[in-house]
Amino acid sequence: MDDPVIAGVRIEAGRRTDLELRPARLPSGGWMTIPVVAFRGPRPGPTVWLSAAIHGDEVCGVEIIRQVIGSLTPRKLAGTVLAVPVVNVPGFANGDRYMPDRRDLNRVFPGSRRGSLASRFAHLFMTEIVQRCDVGIDLHTGSDHRRNIPQIRADLTHEPTARLARAFAAPYTLHARLRDGSLREAARRAGAITLLYEAGEAWRFDTEAIRVGVRGVRRVLAHLGTMAFADEEDTDADSVVLESSSWVRSPQSGLARLEVDLGDRVADRQPIGVVADAVGAGARTIRANRTGVIIGRNEAPVVHRGDALVHIGSPAVSSAEPIPAREEGEP
Repeated sequence: MDDPVIAGVRIEAGRRTDLELRPARLPSGGWMTIPVVAFRGPRPGPTVWLSAAIHGDEVCGVEIIRQVIGSLTPRKLAGTVLAVPVVNVPGFANGDRYMPDRRDLNRVFPGSRRGSLASRFAHLFMTEIVQRCDVGIDLHTGSDHRRNIPQIRADLTHEPTARLARAFAAPYTLHARLRDGSLREAARRAGAITLLYEAGEAWRFDTEAIRVGVRGVRRVLAHLGTMAFADEEDTDADSVVLESSSWVRSPQSGLARLEVDLGDRVADRQPIGVVADAVGAGARTIRANRTGVIIGRNEAPVVHRGDALVHIGSPAVSSAEPIPAREEGEP
């Protein structure tokens, strides 16, 4: 870490430092503050950031960061870890995915010092955290009643990113192109390697999602030489690589009764559920739109025509080979 000062606070070697970023004032006059916990080791090494709750309703990542930083010993670190468990503080406090200005914080990066509230949050996070870091891990869950199987989303055509994805070793690794305005895209431009972890659902603690996330983050830190964890598994754990994905959408409005769950393998055109009205009339079969594995699922039974129901990822021919760029499936 070239400059050990963040938001005017000096990050001392061999210690934990708690500080706050102040992107804006509340209407009442007080500050909106983003909490940051910094661990700077006595030995040189990479600077890594951990972030969660960029979407205010996604809480699994907050718990993952809490557990990870609880296992860090500053005097044993090489380099620096910057933990930001809640980025979208107002959304988190209000139980809302979005910022108070109704913007998606993960679509306004790198932000602007004079822009909207969301843009100012993004700009401050970029200048005080991301631009100081070599590597970042951004933690997410499904949104809007959707539940995701634990997975890393990353640009696997970029070999340094692919190496870190292999080190994280989530059950599934999905090739996902960079999206304009996303933290991943802005971080790449700033020279940082970024992984995005998706698991679980909004406003729910998912035990497996948290367990996999904690182990994955610790594996990456061990891979980077930041800190060794005596109780950690082999960093070469297997991960199924998915080269592309898409959502199956409801063919009509009604109540959807899905017959597949996360991790199930399906064949193209296979029946995976039924959608019908409240009395069962006008039932239509829901079919898979590709061969692959279920990596996301809509848990809300009441749906409209065109709603995203099931997210299917298709494995790569060989997980050891570079994967061509494809459009990431989005609901």
